[in-house]
Order: sequence, then C-alpha cells, then structure tokens
Amino acid sequence: MRLVTGLGKIDLELDLARAPVTAANFLRYVDAGRYDGGRFHRTVRPDTEVRKDVPIEVVQAGVAPGREAEDLPPIALERTAATGLRHLDGAISMARDTPDSATSDFFICLGDQPALDHGGARNPDGQGFAVFGRVVAGLDVVRRIQQAPAEGQSLTPPVAILSARRLP
Repeated sequence: MRLVTGLGKIDLELDLARAPVTAANFLRYVDAGRYDGGRFHRTVRPDTEVRKDVPIEVVQAGVAPGREAEDLPPIALERTAATGLRHLDGAISMARDTPDSATSDFFICLGDQPALDHGGARNPDGQGFAVFGRVVAGLDVVRRIQQAPAEGQSLTPPVAILSARRLP
C-alpha cells in the first residue's frame, strides 16, 4: 500500500497474518478514502521529546482534521507479545490512549523503539502498541517528515497525506 505525502511516497507492507485486526482496521480507513486529505501532525525526536525518562522517535498521522468524529469504533489491542511483531525501524503501529482504544491515528518508528512494545515503559499500562506492518520504501520520506519544522511535537505546518491506496 502507498501513502503519497506532500514530501514524497511511502510504501507499506501490512502484516494481515500476524496483526489481522489492526491491519484490517487500517485498510478500512484506506479503502474508504479517510486518509486522503489527512496529515502527519506529530514528530517525536530528541529536540521535541518531553518524556526524557523513556525517549522515542516517531511520526504520527491521522485522518483529515475535523473528520475524527467519523472514526470507526475502536479496535482490540493486538499486543506485540501475541503477534511477535516489534517496534523496529520503519514499523507502523496504531496510536492509542487506553488498551482497546485505537481508531485511525497511526505512527511510524524511526530507529528501534522497544519501549513501545508490550512490557515497554513508554505507556504507563505496559501493554504497548499494536505493530501491523512496516515501511518497505520511502523511509527517507519518513525521516524528512520527522525533521520538518515543529512547535513542540506539532508539525508546523502538518505534512499532507494526498492519498492512501492499496497497490496492485
């Protein structure tokens, strides 16, 4: 599948076998065109990190502003302890607050981020986040997004997602 952003193309390989609920959820948003007009809105890097105790490096994206109210129901958390997937360089994972609360926002890891796996210290509940695929081309684009101008962790301006489509 391909994300076309204002800074270039990012090709993703989703793991429907090991993370079927999470990958299918992401594809429901893709197939409905919900990421078209969306944006990468958050960058976490050394100079924007507020959690100095458990630093991470990711970029986060979601549907178009104002469309979050149209999100589909939250999905069950597919823990990395069960899937065997890990938050490695280029992994794509669902953002969440509490377990079983992920809807449309997702993030991409820059560098290995074990603190985001089940048992990791980044989330106070220790349940981690649900990896469901990886970047197979365009990690350079993800790095450009991460280094784009930001106020705190908010990209200024956000980086547009022009389209999100399955590849033949």
